[in-house]
Amino acid sequence: MHLIGADLTVITPGRVEAELMMGEQHQQQRGFAHGGLIATMADLVAGFAGVTLIPDDHGLVTSDLKVSYLHPGVGQKLKAIGWVLKAGRRLQFCEAEVWCDDLLIAKASGTMVVIEPA
Repeated sequence: MHLIGADLTVITPGRVEAELMMGEQHQQQRGFAHGGLIATMADLVAGFAGVTLIPDDHGLVTSDLKVSYLHPGVGQKLKAIGWVLKAGRRLQFCEAEVWCDDLLIAKASGTMVVIEPA
């Protein structure tokens, strides 16, 4: 998260938001937010949303992530919002949205796996 320059801005049970001010290092060759960055932001907020619902001694990893890109990311700030649709003992089903300024640029859904302590 810190390597890309993202900061968590909202943390509530089952919901997390993060923001990132876009720089040249975040853009692909045409000046759009790189697709990998957008996927990373979606994964970050979906995963952290899941982490808010598990015990402190447990972990959470992404099992799968599907990202649909709706618009190019052209602007100043990326904002990602992630939430848990269903939290189970072993799996969590999460969603995320990534916005560039005031435009929804991507939707994602993911399955997170709860890792119990050894």
